[in-house]
Amino acid sequence: MKIAFIGDIIGRPGRDMIQKHLPKIKEEYGVDFVIANYENASHGFGLTTKNCGELFSFGVDVMTGGNHTWDKKDILPLLEEDNLLRPDNYPEGVVGTGCGVYDVSGEKLAVLNIMGHYGMPYVDNAFRCAQKRVEELHDKGIKNIFVDFHAEATSEKRAMMMLLQGKVSGIIGTHTHVSSDDFQIANNTAYLTDMGLTGCRDNVIGMDAKQPLKQFLTGLKGHFDIPKKCKKILQIAIMDLNDGKCIEAFKLKVFDNGNVIKTDAWIEE
Repeated sequence: MKIAFIGDIIGRPGRDMIQKHLPKIKEEYGVDFVIANYENASHGFGLTTKNCGELFSFGVDVMTGGNHTWDKKDILPLLEEDNLLRPDNYPEGVVGTGCGVYDVSGEKLAVLNIMGHYGMPYVDNAFRCAQKRVEELHDKGIKNIFVDFHAEATSEKRAMMMLLQGKVSGIIGTHTHVSSDDFQIANNTAYLTDMGLTGCRDNVIGMDAKQPLKQFLTGLKGHFDIPKKCKKILQIAIMDLNDGKCIEAFKLKVFDNGNVIKTDAWIEE
């Protein structure tokens, strides 16, 4: 099966890029299943019911979340559905789940959403939670497993790779909005420290630069806004899975000026 992953979608610019380009990418590369992170999809913070429906209609199959999952309260009832996930290591009793299992081309695919610790809300141990959940999936005979690890610290993401490599099909990080240059396949597991944002690219992590600059210069916090006009990018990873193993992977950077950059994941021998 071929699966695709889109990291942090930043507001309308990100949604517009997905609407314009995702259907063509799915057709051109034979993508069977699309996962996307909704963390910042509505006005940069969380997800509304309306935007949730839009993204599914654009060709996204399942969405993962993070620390901004709870910012738009109208989305909470939708977390009871299996195609909208939140980090799995929130404490017991929190609405929703962080792990879903889906039928894709006659096979089972598990999507696991985990959140890190540095700079994040209080949650259960990310590493123990991920390890336990993967063991449970294996016990059920599910081999194709993709992990969205929503974390600030690159060390946490790399450590998760060390923990789960050879046991899951792919681990891709989200949250920083800045893409990393370490896409690889190690021990049959695709890994990328951070997918990078989909949205405005000529500012500060998808947000208008005025308020971030004011905050850095003065220490005074304020509301971050998404620019009304900007240069945009769509970043998407495509992974070819066979019996739980990633055999090929590459990343596309699609720019609003028509340019496309394709980068193959290297294979660790």
